Amino acid sequence: METKYIFITGGVASSLGKGIISASLGKLLQARGYRITIQKFDPYINIDPGTLNPYEHGECYVTADGMETDLDLGHYERFTGIETTRDNSVTTGRIYLSVIERERRGDYLGKTIQVVPHITDEIKRRILLNATKHELDFVITEIGGTIGDIESQPFLEAIRQLRWELGPTRALNVHLTYVPYLAAAGELKTKPTQTSVKQLQGLGIQPEVLVLRTEHELSDELRSKVAHFCNVDLAAVIQSQDMPSIYEVPVNMQRQQLDAVILKKMGVEPGETPGLGPWRDFLERRKQASEVIRIGLVGKYDLQDAYKSILESLAHAGTYHNKKVKPIFINSEHITGENVAEQLQGMAGIVICPGFGTRGIEGKIVAADYTREHDIPTLGICLGMQMMVVAFARQVLGYQDANSSEMDGSTQHPVIDLMEEQKSIRQMGGTMRLGAYDCELLEGSRTWQAYGEERLIRERHRHRYEFNNQYQEAFEKAGMRCVGINPAASLVEIVEIPDLRWYVGTQFHPEYSSTVLHPHPLFMGFIKACIDGTAEA
Repeated sequence: METKYIFITGGVASSLGKGIISASLGKLLQARGYRITIQKFDPYINIDPGTLNPYEHGECYVTADGMETDLDLGHYERFTGIETTRDNSVTTGRIYLSVIERERRGDYLGKTIQVVPHITDEIKRRILLNATKHELDFVITEIGGTIGDIESQPFLEAIRQLRWELGPTRALNVHLTYVPYLAAAGELKTKPTQTSVKQLQGLGIQPEVLVLRTEHELSDELRSKVAHFCNVDLAAVIQSQDMPSIYEVPVNMQRQQLDAVILKKMGVEPGETPGLGPWRDFLERRKQASEVIRIGLVGKYDLQDAYKSILESLAHAGTYHNKKVKPIFINSEHITGENVAEQLQGMAGIVICPGFGTRGIEGKIVAADYTREHDIPTLGICLGMQMMVVAFARQVLGYQDANSSEMDGSTQHPVIDLMEEQKSIRQMGGTMRLGAYDCELLEGSRTWQAYGEERLIRERHRHRYEFNNQYQEAFEKAGMRCVGINPAASLVEIVEIPDLRWYVGTQFHPEYSSTVLHPHPLFMGFIKACIDGTAEA
């Protein structure tokens, strides 16, 4: 069949969960055997979120082909298991950059460049791009922001045009809005939804499906009222109530037949409803897991979205070990040699988190020292791994001034140093070592065992600085082994101390590759070590 396009828009407020709805719908269509992809179009002018502070936009997620993207792409991959690419993440900045570059080359033959048609044409081209490269049945496109945002207007105009060009059986709009509960009045209010839909209609888009985000269950009477005022079928007014876990959303959407309603509206017979067996098994495991295991996250961003993929990866691994992981944020800026024991007290394991810049790194070094000395299971990721290396160099090798040259350019022992090809780069955005690279594992190592005795793995990166190979021999003689090496460039990807229960640092980001049905092996190994250590204690 010809590729069909589903557009997910939002109104009333941001952060209602368009990404989760998009991922859930993708999962449901995928379970029916359809080939799907999900893409995110963000209205901000940054080329990508790579230079954004996590407090501004949460975690920066990285695709296998090296694109720095919005964290929603992490949800898409975790829910569906698809591998997204740079074609799945588009910003206003990328759209305008592409058009301006073409104008400078003279591609427009002297035409005056305008938002309509040139910007909207480029948006439409990007929306259709994945289907021109891959055989896809459905392309789900999430539009960031909300209806009424000035910066969203070109995207909505592009959607309006595409809907007319493709026709009703090939293009459909799902609009997500909010139904607030006013405690003083004791009522749920539909007026914000009605206003949001009217704004959308004013732009020439009539939504076929409404998803109503709510903290309270919506009555059939209220749904009927929304359907009546918004010109939407009652069956297509779906409620998205708060769930105990985001992973229950697909089941909730299936229960209300969101996927079946959409298929019917697009001229496809839904057929039998899939059982979602493995997904339901995962949910059942989560419900049954009553024993809590506390994992400390040592980092500087006191914001759950800054470490979103790490939190979800820990949850996946905990579930498959029949445990409920309780992450505890520990601000590395507040960790000192005097209080580290108190700060890390009661943790079954520690994740030393990734990041950039000097703020909070001394606390990470102190934490890495403490967990090594007390054999507390530790997983260091990217900068976390680098600080484990610095801590070992200072305390075990005796290099008192050891550091990363990122943090101290005058150190006599740059055990972490800038890659040679990075030294001439001055721009910040999109210039790091990004995307998936090969890594050869040392046979017999703890990491090799965690990966099921695989010799060659491939993981995603986002960094500039590397382990300095000049020090490799000294580290290995003292007990920290380099057990993962990039075969093309001989770069150290993984360090571990085999004499400890679990003391592993990875230059790459394993959290980007963990999914609901396939938890990442390093997180599985880490959580197992934490559980075993708790049992021994």
